[in-house]
Amino acid sequence: MIIIIQCRDQVGLVADISGILAAAQLNIISMREHVDKAENRFFMRLEVDGVSDEVLLEAQMRQVLPSGAVIQVNPVPDKKVVVMVTKEYHCLADILIRNNFNTLGAQVLCVIGNHDVLQKICERFAVPFFLIPYHEDKEVSEREIIAKIRSYDPDYVVLAKFMRILSPAFVANFPNKVINIHHSFLPAFAGANPYKKAFERGVKLIGATAHFVTDDLDEGPIIAQQIIPVNHSFTVADMVKSGQEIETAVLAKALRLVLNDRVFVYRNKTVVFE
Repeated sequence: MIIIIQCRDQVGLVADISGILAAAQLNIISMREHVDKAENRFFMRLEVDGVSDEVLLEAQMRQVLPSGAVIQVNPVPDKKVVVMVTKEYHCLADILIRNNFNTLGAQVLCVIGNHDVLQKICERFAVPFFLIPYHEDKEVSEREIIAKIRSYDPDYVVLAKFMRILSPAFVANFPNKVINIHHSFLPAFAGANPYKKAFERGVKLIGATAHFVTDDLDEGPIIAQQIIPVNHSFTVADMVKSGQEIETAVLAKALRLVLNDRVFVYRNKTVVFE
């Protein structure tokens, strides 16, 4: 059983939580906790062994935790995701392979694309693909996409190189549920064409960032990042090729963390228990 807690910090929280678990004959296998002193915020992830009434356990914890505490007792282990794509295949292919061999930690319910380029690869893996092109009126397209996503009721929406800026109205439908992979080490080179910008700037490191999507472009809470060295001999094409490998790895890591309930979001930051 996994227990996730986020609340205001106060003296005795760990003791109170441990006492409830001991009384329920639940053995703590793993416990990770962190206190953000600046925000006076407490974060905890527990893995416990034993059988207990989950509803009762949550109610008992609410009696000792500060008001407004966020508590999840035994979140669904196998999440459901909808993936959104444009034309680039590398991140989607990795997700589909992991999904096929049941190592993703989630079930890919469908893929939504604004081009049909990646339809065939989805068909090969028997994952439904829906083509929803972007119209001149962006709201029309987004309403159709939102309706399709809602029909599947996923836990998360994964932007596997979905090269479109989502409106605040779209993001508001899925708060802290949309995960994006951005092809730069944010906050550097946000927006479009980051590899070209990096090449022109003559950087010696390039990277990728997985983050939750918010109303602010490429400024949502960061889940995972990675960098690799480059030098003067790299062309823009070389950077793109190397960057795609990092993008795939970073998105895979971010999904593993999120789907295993190891990522806490508070304001515009994350606490990640790796």
